Amino acid sequence: MDYGTLIDDETWAFIHKTAEFYPPDATEMSIAQQRRVYDAMCRAFMQERPRGITSRDRAYNGVPVRIYETGKPDVTVMFFHGGGFVVGGLESHDDVCAEICAKTGFRVVAVDYRLSPEHPHPAAFQDAWTATKYAALTHPKMLLLCGDSAGGNLAAAVAHHARGKIDIAGQVLIYPGLGGDANAGSCLVHAHAPMLTREEVVFYMDIRQAAQGDPTAEPLCDTDFGNLPATVSITAECDPLSDDARDYAAAITSAGGLAQWIFEPGLVHGYLRGRTTVARARDSFGRIIAALTDLGAGHWPD
Repeated sequence: MDYGTLIDDETWAFIHKTAEFYPPDATEMSIAQQRRVYDAMCRAFMQERPRGITSRDRAYNGVPVRIYETGKPDVTVMFFHGGGFVVGGLESHDDVCAEICAKTGFRVVAVDYRLSPEHPHPAAFQDAWTATKYAALTHPKMLLLCGDSAGGNLAAAVAHHARGKIDIAGQVLIYPGLGGDANAGSCLVHAHAPMLTREEVVFYMDIRQAAQGDPTAEPLCDTDFGNLPATVSITAECDPLSDDARDYAAAITSAGGLAQWIFEPGLVHGYLRGRTTVARARDSFGRIIAALTDLGAGHWPD
């Protein structure tokens, strides 16, 4: 794959800066080391919070969350952070959540779910579901789900599990890993992509210790894609997971639901952190905000 052609100079600069803090061989480090370098990398890219955003840390039925607000929103976005189910937390995506709150006007609830390997599957899913169920009771007007990478997996798993239990109005999945075939398609085409490789995908899949075909760990393996919320799933082109978002949207559409797949050319896994320096990432973040705004207004995105 000729990434020299696919990836522009701004994105390469973002990739190189990321590698200064989070090296390509990070998964060979101890779990404690992985978390230290990931946290340092997140701090290096952290943006100032927009004005007018308040936040407070709480627990939703024992699950730590951070609640971002501006005004009195009628819509709540449950946000699940990425990090391969191994790294990340309330601090790693603090600026992303604050910006989503500021740009949409919606309440954002970031969920600090338990991480592997100390807490294998279904711990992260259980925390995501517990926090979402609690939010549905305390913020009942409209509920959206959103997450990047591993967080996109959790959002989709919660959406599937929520059917017949609580009402989810929509979900936006950002370069999610949804349990696609690691031995086919984009996982082979982009096996050695910058920012995320197939080997790392397999590492993060294995570390959860989830049973193969369990839809709470691999939403693409579900046998029923009916009655799911309106879904926008977003692919980074240069990413071994790029087929997952496409295949998930197609499965929902085939089942008669509303789903839109957005393909982001030349972008790489984790590009949200490059939204202030990479034009392609900034434009994609704009589409993410637009999708959330439309879903929160009860409109299907154009």
